[in-house]
Amino acid sequence: MKLLEDRYGRVATDLRVSLTDRCNLRCSYCMPAEGLEWLLGDEVLSDDEVVRLVRVGVEQLGIREVRFTGGEPLVRRGLVEIVRRTKALDPTLELSLTTNALGLARTAGALAAAGLDRVNVSLDTTDAETFHQITRRDRLHDVVAGLEAAQAAGLGPVKVNAVLLRGVNDHQAVELLSWCIERGYELRFIEQMPLDAQHGWSREGMITADEIFARLEPEFVLVPAAEPRGSAPAELFLVNGGPATVGVIASVTRPFCGDCDRVRLTADGQIRNCLFAREESDLRAALRSGASDEDLAERWLIAMRGKRAGHGIDDPSFLQPDRPMSAIGG
Repeated sequence: MKLLEDRYGRVATDLRVSLTDRCNLRCSYCMPAEGLEWLLGDEVLSDDEVVRLVRVGVEQLGIREVRFTGGEPLVRRGLVEIVRRTKALDPTLELSLTTNALGLARTAGALAAAGLDRVNVSLDTTDAETFHQITRRDRLHDVVAGLEAAQAAGLGPVKVNAVLLRGVNDHQAVELLSWCIERGYELRFIEQMPLDAQHGWSREGMITADEIFARLEPEFVLVPAAEPRGSAPAELFLVNGGPATVGVIASVTRPFCGDCDRVRLTADGQIRNCLFAREESDLRAALRSGASDEDLAERWLIAMRGKRAGHGIDDPSFLQPDRPMSAIGG
């Protein structure tokens, strides 16, 4: 077996698979109210193609974790069967899902039965009015129901991902953490990244990790968790002595590129060796032209060798990727 090692000695074992670029929310920091121009049906990998490429990653390249993302992966028909077929490749694979949880109340049980291990749910506020302001949809009750269903189905630990927006929900950090702790969810605050479709991100406008701590510390005692962070993106902190924790993913101000173990497959079959990469490697065309598993693996290896040392957001020459987060997959 060959490993997905880049020029700096980092080995990718965590595969993020985007199943669709479509989403049923319109979060203001992600896409415009009218949505985006979606991929056409034949541009998106079929279920068989997704499973085959994941199998190549698992059997030939050492992938040990697979996370299904979007867009919103719950809108992908066949999601449960894709999860089932992926788990069948190797029962020891860790399978997770990043979702906005709309529809999760209906599917959590089936996903757990298919072999999904856990979920990460995007939720920036527990206030219905603020939720509508951010997402342009009145669906907070559906997200709450989805979280409850995931926990009941054993898809844990259930993690919540939150982005604080200046002047919108940044005053709700304490409320959100308290809400998650009461329900047994693990909260992760994420610095807003330059991945919006509108290209309106600015470093001055985002809430930094230091600001997140400043909002939490008047109400909570935060102590760094004892366990090593490893390649995990979140810095973990015990809340009031534990056992509850809160994480901060400071991709911009405290980058963790040196420990990155992730690689991404887009819904249209492109390999991205970094979330912020401006280059992609096309596996879909090779797959559809009859490439062998060995050839696909070699193309994947070549793509990883081009990975840069870091995302370069602080470099004056940094350019935001052409694709927004919804089209890349988180």
